[in-house]
Amino acid sequence: MSVSLWVWGATLIGLLAVLALDLFVIGRKPHAVSLREAGTWVALMAALAVSFGIGLSHLAGPTYGGQFLAGWITEYSLSVDNLFVFVIIMARFKVPREFQHRVLLIGVLVALGLRGVFIGLGSAIVSTFDWVFYVFGAFLIYTAVKLAAGHESGPAQEGAAKGAAVGTSTDAGKPAAPRESRLVRLVRRFYPTVEDYHGTALTTRIAADGRKNAAAATRSRRALTPMALVILAIGATDVLFALDSIPAVFGLTQQPYIVFTANAFALLGLRQLYFLIGGLLDRLVYLSTGLSVVLGFIGLKMIVEALHGSGIEHLGPIALPTVSIPFSLGVIVFTLAVTTVLSLTVGRRRAPEAASATGPER
Repeated sequence: MSVSLWVWGATLIGLLAVLALDLFVIGRKPHAVSLREAGTWVALMAALAVSFGIGLSHLAGPTYGGQFLAGWITEYSLSVDNLFVFVIIMARFKVPREFQHRVLLIGVLVALGLRGVFIGLGSAIVSTFDWVFYVFGAFLIYTAVKLAAGHESGPAQEGAAKGAAVGTSTDAGKPAAPRESRLVRLVRRFYPTVEDYHGTALTTRIAADGRKNAAAATRSRRALTPMALVILAIGATDVLFALDSIPAVFGLTQQPYIVFTANAFALLGLRQLYFLIGGLLDRLVYLSTGLSVVLGFIGLKMIVEALHGSGIEHLGPIALPTVSIPFSLGVIVFTLAVTTVLSLTVGRRRAPEAASATGPER
């Protein structure tokens, strides 16, 4: 698949136009996002992604359209699991609800730029070294096993574990951590900060001696607000989680354009999904199990394709299968649909039983 520079340029302009619409028109005035608004935007972003996939199928062929849809669904699903950590970070910085939309939007902009760099590097490595597919496949299988092993701890504890990975601590799964991320502590060491929010401003002026009343001082300096720190934490966290999601998309397609657009559309819909299902996160008890199946499947697919590329068609008496994109897409959608339904039905019935088994709190 050959993608010209003008197609790349038009795609980037289109993505930036959607972000600009959200930032400067819809999100111009900070406000608490309602469920209706969030649901409308999630549906709109999903419709845009599906339309893009259909258009790609028409212009480049159904194989590439299927690769995009499979990559987008996988990336979006992995992003849902990351919302647990976003909840912890928002609580850690005590972000007012009316500012949370702006935090996520700017964090997505930062993450999109950094992911673009990662995808470019990944594409160069994949095209140069065939053995990297074995590494990516093994890493995805390892991640799948870790996710499956952590399923019994429950969603809140999984979020706490992920928060620990990025330097955010919790107390028994509750987002009330006194410890900040390592990145934020490093920024505080080299740049002055203030504790109070100043609207959506990223910086404010303080007196040179550290007092808040900069107007009364003869000298003042710039300091970062909590808004800047939480955006930094969100963006860095999303990039960290890209270490497993980007190899997963490379397991479905080796086209940099498709990997980037699948990531971009997933990130575009992530913000509103945060507000739409924020109250349902604790009910998605089987989400990690479904994601572990998806990651394990893609990891095995990468290793099988790498073996085919090395000229190995059989392992002993067993013929290695060729996994098509329609089959991959079907496995991903079916797995996520089953785990979601089970979470909202069986998981909901088991929650009261687990609570009664543990007895009343003392």
